[in-house]
Amino acid sequence: MQVPLYQAKAEFFRMLGHPVRIRVLELLQHGPVPVRDLLADIDIEPSSLSQQLAVLRRSGIVVSIREGSTVTYALAGGDVAELLRAARRILTELLAGQSELLAELRQVDVPVPSAPGGGQE
Repeated sequence: MQVPLYQAKAEFFRMLGHPVRIRVLELLQHGPVPVRDLLADIDIEPSSLSQQLAVLRRSGIVVSIREGSTVTYALAGGDVAELLRAARRILTELLAGQSELLAELRQVDVPVPSAPGGGQE
């Protein structure tokens, strides 16, 4: 039985739903990166990075290349970099909208009601 497309998309986004995986993908969008460099750029234990890389590799979104004792990771395709750019644009628009709303809230001069019994005698 085939999985519905919306379910496959949800599973794809769930796979992306970890900060370390997103950071790895961000670093890989500029080209292949050796694991040692990923470790230097991401403050994480080697075993944790290895787990996150395995998730990305199993999903087919990244590939690993072994050259001697060096393992390098790369994006499997350019569409991932475009997805990250689209996410950045969406977040920029959302945050810009929030900052505009915050600015409006700060500008509104709402009168503060006086305390009961605070009148002149």
